[in-house]
Parts: sequence; C-alpha cells; structure tokens
Amino acid sequence: MNFTTMTRAILLAGSAGSALAFAPVAHAQDATAASSSVAATADEGNENAIVVTARRREETLLDVPIAITAYSGQALEQAGTLDITSIGDTTPNVTLEPSRATNSTLTAFIRGVGQQDPVSGFEQGVGLYLDDVYLNRPQAAVLDVYDVERIEVLRGPQGTLYGRNTIGGAIKYVTKRLDDKASLSARATYGSYNQLDGVLTASTPVDKDGVLRIGGSVARLTRDGFGKNLTTGKDNYDKNIFAARLSGEIHGNGIFVRLSGDYTKDKSNARGGHRLIPAQLSGTPVLKNVFNTQGGLDDPKQEVEAYGGSLFMEANPNDVLTFRSITAYRKDDSASPIDFDALPTVDVDVPGFYKNKQFSQELQMLIDTGGFHGLIGGYYLDATALTQFDVRLFTTFAGLAAFTDADVKTNTLAAFGDFTYDFSDQFSVSVGGRYTWDERGATILRQNYLGGGSPVFGGAGVPFGTPSTNFRGKNVFTKFTPRASVSFKPTPDHNIYASFSQGFKGGGFDPRGVGVNAPDTNGDGVRSDAEIAAFLSFAPEKVNSYEIGYKGSLLDRRLNVALAAFRADYTDVQIPGSVACTVSGLPSFCGVVSNAGKARIQGFEAEASAKLARDFAAAGDALTLSGSLGYIDAKYLKYISNIANKPTDVAAYRHVQNTPKWTASGTLAYTTPVGEGSIDASTTLSYRSKTYQMEIANPYLDQKGYSLLDANLVYHAANDRWSIGVHGKNLLDKHYKTSGYPFMAADPLTGTLLRNPNGTLIPALGKEGTLTAFYGNPRQVFVTATLKY
Repeated sequence: MNFTTMTRAILLAGSAGSALAFAPVAHAQDATAASSSVAATADEGNENAIVVTARRREETLLDVPIAITAYSGQALEQAGTLDITSIGDTTPNVTLEPSRATNSTLTAFIRGVGQQDPVSGFEQGVGLYLDDVYLNRPQAAVLDVYDVERIEVLRGPQGTLYGRNTIGGAIKYVTKRLDDKASLSARATYGSYNQLDGVLTASTPVDKDGVLRIGGSVARLTRDGFGKNLTTGKDNYDKNIFAARLSGEIHGNGIFVRLSGDYTKDKSNARGGHRLIPAQLSGTPVLKNVFNTQGGLDDPKQEVEAYGGSLFMEANPNDVLTFRSITAYRKDDSASPIDFDALPTVDVDVPGFYKNKQFSQELQMLIDTGGFHGLIGGYYLDATALTQFDVRLFTTFAGLAAFTDADVKTNTLAAFGDFTYDFSDQFSVSVGGRYTWDERGATILRQNYLGGGSPVFGGAGVPFGTPSTNFRGKNVFTKFTPRASVSFKPTPDHNIYASFSQGFKGGGFDPRGVGVNAPDTNGDGVRSDAEIAAFLSFAPEKVNSYEIGYKGSLLDRRLNVALAAFRADYTDVQIPGSVACTVSGLPSFCGVVSNAGKARIQGFEAEASAKLARDFAAAGDALTLSGSLGYIDAKYLKYISNIANKPTDVAAYRHVQNTPKWTASGTLAYTTPVGEGSIDASTTLSYRSKTYQMEIANPYLDQKGYSLLDANLVYHAANDRWSIGVHGKNLLDKHYKTSGYPFMAADPLTGTLLRNPNGTLIPALGKEGTLTAFYGNPRQVFVTATLKY
C-alpha cells in the first residue's frame, strides 16, 4: 500500500463521524466490518448469513423471525470491546451499564423492560446466559470480553426456547469451543489511566484423534482510577480483576461433552459517586472533577468473588434427534461500602454484603426432520440470594443504624416447547408455550441499632427496640405463556415475519419492607402475619409483545437490512424503591414496592450494513457502512401510588426508566491489504436521547441526549498470526450520567423537588442531602497486541 492509500485509511478512521450524519440506517449485527462473521458459511460476506443459535439450533440471522443482534468475537476484538456493556452503544433500544456504586453488577434494559435494583428479592427483567447457563443474579454479571465466540442480543420475551423465562429479552455470551489442533494466543493492552491487561489462552488435543481436548484462559485486567477519593486517598473508578476459565471437551461420534469452570476475583476499589449539590450540613462544595468523590465509608473492603462450573452434554443418535443436558452451579460474594452522600460524614452510609448461589438443570430434546423443527425442554433452578446492609444515619440521630437481613430463596420448575413447521420453502409457522412454577420464600429481619453500626459489619451498636420486621413466608406463582410466529420468504434473500409472545416475571417480597408500617386492616391494633405478608409482597408482572419484521439482502447482497416494529402491553409492573420513613419513632430507610399498573411500550428498530465499494482504490480494499436506529414510545398508562393514604394514579408524572426515546449508531469501516497482511480502520458514532434514571424526573440526575465517538486502527499480519491496534473510546471525552441516588424531598404527586425558603433543596434522608451521580467512562486510548500460534 502506498503512502496515499495509507493516509486515506487514517483519515477515514478519524473523520467518519461527520460522514455518519448523512449515512443511511445501518446494520449493527457486525460491530465493525462486514467481513467479520460468527461462523464460516457458504454465503461468505453476507451478514444475514451469520450463524446464530437464538432458537437453540444453528440458523442464519435472516432465517430467525426474532429481533436479534449478533457480534462475532472477531468484530468485538476489532472494536477493542472491553466488557459486555459496550455493546449497548450499538444495539437498538438496549441499555447495559454497571449498577450505581458498583463495578461489576449489571443493570440491563431491553425495550423498556429491566430491573435497576440489585438487592435480593427482585428478579432481573433481562436474562444473561453464559454458555447457555442463566445467571440468576446481576452481581458479577458485567462480563469482560475475552475468549468469546460471539454475543447475541435477543429483544422481546424469551421463554419457549430458554431455561429461564425472561420478560424483556436475553443476552447470550458464547465462549469458543476448543480446536482439534494445539493453539496458543496472547493479548496485551496498555493505555490511558495506566490500563494494563493481559490475556493468555491455550488448548490442545489430548489424544491423536482429537476426541479429548483441554484448554483454558487467564486474564489480568487492571487500570488506575479515573478520579480519586479525596477522603481515603484511593483511586476511584479503577479496575483490578483476575479471571480464569478452564474446560475439557469430548468430541465423539454424535457426542459432544464440555465440562467447564470459571473464576473471577474483582478487587477494584469501591466506586464513589459525585455530589450534584453542596452539602447542606457541612457546606462542602461540589467537586469540579465528576470522577472524584469524598465518601468516607471504607469498610467492608470492596471485593467481588464469583465462580461456577457447568456440564454440557449433547448426543445425536441420528439425523432427526438431539438430546442435551445442561447442569450448572454458580456462587458469588460481594462486599461493598456504599457511601450514598459521598461525604466524610456518616450521613447515609451503607455497608453491604451480597451472597448468591444457584444450581440449575436443563434438559432438551430437539427434533429436525427437515420440514419440522421442534424443541421440548425442562428447567429447574434452586437459588438463594442473601442481602445484608446497614443504613447509618449518624448525623440525624447519633449512632443510629437500620440493619436489614434479607434471605430470599427461589425454586423454579418449568416445561417449555417450541415447534416450527415449514409448509413450503417460503412459508413457516411456529408455535410454542411455557408453563412456569415459581416458589419464592423470604426471611427478612429489620432491626435498629444505637451506638454504632450492626455487629454484622463490625459495629458496636446494640439493638434498640423490637425488630421492625421479623418475617418468614413464601408464595407460589404459576403461569402459562404462549408464543407464535409466521414467516414468509418470497425468495431466499428476504424474510417477512410476524410474532406474538408473552413474558412473565414472578412476584416476591420486598427485602427492605418494614412490617410495623403495614396497614392495620382488621382494626385490632395488632398487625397479623397475613397483614404483614400482604404489605411486603408484590405480584408477578406480565407483558404481551407483538412484532412484525423484515430481514433481507438487497443489491446483489451488498446491502443487508433488518427492520422490526413492536408493541408491548406491560401490566402489574414491579417498581421497587426506597424512601425516608419513621420506624418506632426513629428516622429510617424503608422499601416501597408496588405493582404500579400498566405501561404501553411501542417503537421500531432498524439495522443495516452496506458495502459501499467492493474494490475501493485498490484490489482487495473494502469500504463498509453499518449501523442501527431504535425508537421507543414508552408510557405508563396507570401508575398507582399511595399519597396521603389514598391510592392515586400518578401516571402523568412518571417515566419508564433507563429507556431513551432514540438510540442510534453508525460505523464506517475501511479495510486495505498491506503486504501479506491488512489494515482495518473504523469509526463508530453512537447517540442516546434523554434518559430518565428513575420513574420520577430529576433535573439534576437525568441525562440529556449525548453522542460517543470511538475509532480503531488495527494491522493484521498474514493469516492473522499477530496484530497490533490502536483503539480510542469516547474520543470527545463526553461526561454522561449512568445512574445515581436521589434522596431529596419531593412533591409526592409530581416529583418536583422541594426547597427551603432560602432556595436550598430539602433532604429527605440524612442532613447533608443525597443527590449523587455515577458516570460512564471518560476518553480512553489504548494499544493492543495479539499473538496467535
């Protein structure tokens, strides 16, 4: 490649952002280049021919009548993807981010359905699967991207094809199967904020025929903080992770077995928030650097440990039947000091423990006769989630701590099936159904302590009064949820489909609920167990989802398009929250959970990729434009809140959280040969419109619309034996809020923040005022080198 051609590649990487303003809607199924594919196919270069397993069998994206975005491992590597949250920038109507005050707890929303609260008792609205194993809790679910085959994002309810019913959608993280030849690869990264990552992956067949294979990966991922904790002196927003995976596989005649295990240790510092208002009691001003904090809570020491193992077995006795068994066990423990007020004072300080474990078993039978495809499955889950935390309000009442111990147990049994019949090469019909049996049990203790924190966190406090909650109970929730779709393919390059699916998420008990505040419905002055159980419990939620879509390859397969329009009727929406309250005459922190009522969610999604020039400037060069566009009209139709002891519909003043109306992205990618290798240059511009962090609008916390610009320049040697790349993330250094804590007094109807006569905001919990935000990553530039043998 001559100097002129090289200059063109660099300029494309740096200037594509402006070109995207005039780009047509683009296809995000490959994050960077059209030449990247999930699996080799006979239709090389056609993105709609990418092979996925969204319906538990291998199909091309074009054949699947589901809104799905797939990212190949090659595309993720080319884009310098660091963890799973990054794909939310280029997937329409999807929000993925670390939960507030955490580094590795995942908050996920798809098409307006999700769950922001990570405490026990609240089930996630989006299912995350690691090699077909459902992760029951969001802790330790911000998965780093290494040794990955592909990531699939399925939008809409998924229940007839997957082990756990997921009401909003599913994310599948699929690792690579072991090769039949010995291999070794190493990846090293160095960049901004002293980022230093290393990943080593190796595998080998044990016998000469390659029937038995073993392999594994180890990763060390570190980075200094984006800011500092000015009170403790520790880095803020740093990264300190060790991770490993090990697997053994049997590739026999009609048999595949994989025994795998993974381990993650996250010793990153506690993530402290940025105060948005001056301190009301101490007068501490707002810090200039949004990544700096002043939280004084430093006990327990922040640490997350997660590990698990799974046994996947598949047998193909003939060309028609396939049997699968997926057995898994997982455990994670987190210790987190969460300083809500982000100040040295003990105003609203919350040390917490999260301890989760699960065992799951899934059985599947697949039938494929050519014109008929069927799946029959059964699923069992036994999971426990323990959440313990203090709420220390020392500035409000000296030495006061409200301790919560919530142990929630889930037992689930489900039977599901999904069947597709091809009436012809053009017309197919699919029907499916799922029966779910959920048993939720809870043991909840709420106890005030005086004289310091609770003994669980090493405090010197002693119990004050009787427990405000001392509850033990269980409930069972059952539901049959159907699915149906029709698909019409006028030609092999076009697919028009329509579908209906129903999603269901079981109810439970509010782990922060205060039993003594339960209404005395009998009027006898004594709150019975039944009254307390009714006060602490919340009902299941349900969504009816309708979708029509089109997938096609046009212009001699140089343009690939995926379009979908959807509507979801969402009922009994579970809204967890926490408010300031009074318990036994003392100020405290209480859970408030309601099934708010009804929401209507409707919108559309468009994804496309276009090969702008097959032979651009020189033989072998390629210029590709790809991207996505998502629109959501999400609105509460009914939202019942208890105001002045009177049920009131406040829907006109409430918003669907973590759901921007518009999401968009575009990627311009250029590939050109250089000697025996090639250079890939790409730029991605993504946009999200205004996002409400909570159901109640907050002018301080809500994030206005913003754009992010990324760029990559990677050289690949012949046969991809080695590569070196420069990656830039958030090149415009945009500061944007992803979450926060608002504990300020507000009008119960409209949510308008209340003020003192002097104009200052009125704290609702504590004396300093808690209005704290957490931010997405600032600009990062890093270099990655990869060697493969």
